[in-house]
Amino acid sequence: MSILSPENLDALAQQGIELPSWAFGNSGTRFKVFGTPGTPRDPYEKIADAAQVHQYTKLAPSVALHIPWDLVDSFDDLRKHAEDLGVELGTINSNTFQDDDYKFGALTHEDKAIRQKAIDHHLACIDVMDATGSRDLKIWLAEGSNYPGQADMRGRQDRLQESLQTIYARLGDEQRLVLEYKFFEPAFYHTDVPDWGTSYAQVVALGDKASVCLDTGHHAPGTNIEFIVMQLLRLGKLGSFDFNSRFYADDDLIVGAADPFQLFRILFEVVRGGGLNNPDVAFMLDQCHNVEDKIPGQIRSVLNVQEMTARALLVDRDALTAAQKSGDVLAANAVFMDAFYTDVRPALAEWRESRGLAADPMAAYAASGYQAKIAAERVGGVQAGWGA
Repeated sequence: MSILSPENLDALAQQGIELPSWAFGNSGTRFKVFGTPGTPRDPYEKIADAAQVHQYTKLAPSVALHIPWDLVDSFDDLRKHAEDLGVELGTINSNTFQDDDYKFGALTHEDKAIRQKAIDHHLACIDVMDATGSRDLKIWLAEGSNYPGQADMRGRQDRLQESLQTIYARLGDEQRLVLEYKFFEPAFYHTDVPDWGTSYAQVVALGDKASVCLDTGHHAPGTNIEFIVMQLLRLGKLGSFDFNSRFYADDDLIVGAADPFQLFRILFEVVRGGGLNNPDVAFMLDQCHNVEDKIPGQIRSVLNVQEMTARALLVDRDALTAAQKSGDVLAANAVFMDAFYTDVRPALAEWRESRGLAADPMAAYAASGYQAKIAAERVGGVQAGWGA
């Protein structure tokens, strides 16, 4: 008998984790971008690679796009291409960090003409959403200052709200704006949206169609990320996750690689707070595979999220609540740790086979020959980012 109950398996069967198109392009450190045989040459090939992840896991039904990195002549055609491969087009990510005009800000810039240019870019992204059927516009801003006194921090917050209000007003009835935060980089003294509180304050002022995006790598060392997850779920403003892993800063490594226990704790709060398989809380990866192959890296990532979700579902909530209410510290911790240390991999492998999937998706992909095929067919694959 499986350690995963029918209710657990039903919850896992509904799980979907969106893939980022840029994870399939070449990427690297600040010093070197490493090329990989078979790297996609255009958005169509990125989506074809993403479809491989879904084929072997049934965990990745949609692909996020980045504009202008993923601009094409016809988004209707790109949408049909994705659907023919069994996936959908998902979140549209804007880009205001690779233009010289944005050196001192985009949506926060002192110059109204530059702010309008950044606003117009986001309105164009909403046009893309209209064509692709995407629900979410995700905004991450590389804006701030490097030195005390360089910028009027309060004025920048006011201008940010004004810019976001203009963008928000263009959203359709079923579309959302999710505002991502990051505590530093590329600005080092202050960042305009450095934490969940700032993002929350900005989106609350916008309205019900705006929420916070939490990137698991965008926090200072020692931050209790699961507390933030709990609070945003409690407030009804956790719109989406960007899952990745970090050792030092925004490393964008495979989720769960650095601290599997942290991923477990986060997913427990997702389950506890009603965020699992909640249409208002989108799961997405945001990773760059610098030294490993891209498709297996994404397969490993979604499997890591699935495995820690399964463990989080195994927490004996009744026993945990009883221990917490009685003040039994060690018993409460033991309930938590028992679930974390449970090896769910054999049960998940058996369940996959019962659904017509390979027990080991990593091995199945490796044996498929797809990697060798694209390595032979594709020449001149591109960097993950724009202008490469």
